[in-house]
Amino acid sequence: MRKIWAETALAPDGWKDSVLISINPEGRISGVESGQVPEGERFSVLLPAPSNLHSHSFQRAMAGLAENRSPDGQDDFWGWRQLMYEFLSQFTPEDIATVAAYAQMEMLEAGFASVGEFHYLHHASGGGQYENPAEMSLQIISAAGQSGIGLTLLPTLYEQGGCNGRKLIAGQDRFSCDVSLLSKILENASARIRELSPDSIVGAAAHSLRAARPESIAEAIDLLPNAPFHIHLAEQEAEVNEVESCYGDRPVSWLLSHFDVDTRWCLIHCTQMKARETLALAATKAVAGLCPITESNLGDGTFDGVRFLKAGGSLGIGSDSNVRIALGEEMRTLEYSQRLRDRSRASLAVNSWSSGRALFDCICEGGAQACGRTAGAIKVGMWADLLELERDSIVLADLEGDRLLDAWIFSGDNELVRNVWSAGRHLVRDGKHMQRLEIEKRFKNVQARLRGAL
Repeated sequence: MRKIWAETALAPDGWKDSVLISINPEGRISGVESGQVPEGERFSVLLPAPSNLHSHSFQRAMAGLAENRSPDGQDDFWGWRQLMYEFLSQFTPEDIATVAAYAQMEMLEAGFASVGEFHYLHHASGGGQYENPAEMSLQIISAAGQSGIGLTLLPTLYEQGGCNGRKLIAGQDRFSCDVSLLSKILENASARIRELSPDSIVGAAAHSLRAARPESIAEAIDLLPNAPFHIHLAEQEAEVNEVESCYGDRPVSWLLSHFDVDTRWCLIHCTQMKARETLALAATKAVAGLCPITESNLGDGTFDGVRFLKAGGSLGIGSDSNVRIALGEEMRTLEYSQRLRDRSRASLAVNSWSSGRALFDCICEGGAQACGRTAGAIKVGMWADLLELERDSIVLADLEGDRLLDAWIFSGDNELVRNVWSAGRHLVRDGKHMQRLEIEKRFKNVQARLRGAL
């Protein structure tokens, strides 16, 4: 049994002082007591460490390379996607493990304790299948073994180029995955993930209503009936138009009328919704998986967080393309998107809670739900997913309670995150991952080769 002590900590019922937290050998919190004398390692400000509910880790290696106008003038999401196809054609399985480990390391250093890896890169360049159909998923598991992050692996159904059943184009052939193949990947990945700590699990995903047939989505949901299920939904106007043209309704409305969407589901982006869709989605208690930095970078649009949260909706945060991995900045970008749209301030604040507190509590709960992870709070029985903020920093000096969160989110950056635990594994100390030098060295070599091939 390990014990850590904090000057102040955010518990489910509010801020507590002189908090002693006990962590059992499995990595779960077994005791939380306030008003205690220091015992064990001592820290300043302890928070629950959220889950990063949506990542495509391989895209971390192309961060910053898609900021020029494309030759044909197509400088939107679809132009970015074409560059992504060209870039990923160079990846080997070993590259995937290297890049994923680096991205996971950065997530931990930013304050995330776990990640939902939405994984649709299944095949070799040109579309050839590996001897083990789960080869690429196993590389993500290997990366998690290196970084120590809690992993929710989400192998992804991807079987067509559009709602009308058109074939996959060049660049998409590495994604190809029907239900039969998905079943094999899930089986093999589930066997391998047992080699990690017990907080890591396997769920499933369908890429989108464009890339997966409705009947296949229905079958995929049943492959792991008690696990999380994720899908990209209503991200781009062109996607909305295509779904409406083929299926007769907008993506969110169509999905909710054809599937029993519940707490297992995480619907990624949802930046293209009408007010009625926002309210209907909130009522399902499924998680809206928001990726504000990526959504800003790709010009996706703005999620209606104000209406959604007022209706009791659940949401969480993901780093998606990993163009920038920064937990505080994701929350800040989400709040600012609401302020810019509505010309307001403190848009997501509720009752006596500030914007920072309301945002943080929401993403902790929603992220844990989306990743199927017993976490999101400093509470007995939860995984010990914890982060410490640097109380002595200029940004946080002389502040207490919710103002600590507000200052970190709206005035700080990753440097304020000093220590991070994932299921009790103390992986980040004094702001640096314990294996940073080794993971970074491997990543630099792979990144140089990949960029040189463009």
